[in-house]
Amino acid sequence: MKIVIFVLMGFMTVMGLYGQKQTSGNPIFPGWYADPEVAVFKKQYWIFPTYSDVYEKQVFLDAFSSDDLVHWKKHPRIVDTAAIKWAKRAMWAPAIVEKDNKYFLFFAANDIQNDNEIGGIGIAVADKPEGPYKDYLGKPLIDKFYNGAQPIDQFVFKDSDGQYYMYYGGWRHCNVVKLKDDFTGFIPFEDGSIYKEVTPEKYVEGPFMFIRNGKYYFMWSEGGWTGPDYSVAYAIADSPLGPFKRIGKILEQDTTIATGAGHHSVLQIPGKEEYYIVYHRRPITETHGNSRVVCIDKMEFDENGLIKPVVITREGVKPVKLK
Repeated sequence: MKIVIFVLMGFMTVMGLYGQKQTSGNPIFPGWYADPEVAVFKKQYWIFPTYSDVYEKQVFLDAFSSDDLVHWKKHPRIVDTAAIKWAKRAMWAPAIVEKDNKYFLFFAANDIQNDNEIGGIGIAVADKPEGPYKDYLGKPLIDKFYNGAQPIDQFVFKDSDGQYYMYYGGWRHCNVVKLKDDFTGFIPFEDGSIYKEVTPEKYVEGPFMFIRNGKYYFMWSEGGWTGPDYSVAYAIADSPLGPFKRIGKILEQDTTIATGAGHHSVLQIPGKEEYYIVYHRRPITETHGNSRVVCIDKMEFDENGLIKPVVITREGVKPVKLK
């Protein structure tokens, strides 16, 4: 009975007194989705998530667009395993980059367990954010384990000097690589290495990076993705290569709302000191490992530039139009 009352109260808050949608609500769109990547393209917000189901059914990716963070439009099946011939299952954790009037969608596929299996991190390309996407390389960009990192959960970061880096890795190891300008391979670091390990304390998966006031904020997920302890922590460094010393958690469960809050991305409203965290969580009414939904909440900083713990909500956020 208490759960029903909480849900009804949250719904009434979202819809307002006369039924108009006042806030996004959480989840922000229906369906089982996880690992959301948020971006801004052509004065629209976009979210590219994992379709959350058993691995054999994770054979496509959907996308969602919005003009205001509140109302979302679904773009179904922007890419699937029919377009990526080497991918058979477990298409995960997309990362999106707009470059040279093209959209490059990085993804992981097949959940490989060793260097002899086919799969890893690939790239698809399209002329529009909603696709359709086609295979860019015809093979994985990374298909082996380096420094113990499973080739999954990639995030592509553009530094202030224009250099693109890709952070990736499961199995409690995180690597960074320097991408060639055309994304066909990698540029060696000064010491000649290609895959540089940057694993911080308690790292599990889901890396993310952004710059604020000249500092590099590196974030990741901790805990088990099917469990209540899934969460997000972060570090701050002076370089995109670290070192990344763990500061603490900023996103975790609230047992009155949801568990397993993690694998996120960060949205900064262009030109404003206004930040939001987009993440997945498991409703308290659910126990299935894949019962994950995409949510959004505000992310704020204190006077020292540290990230304040995020308050997860049922209401979500108010409308924010792009100028």
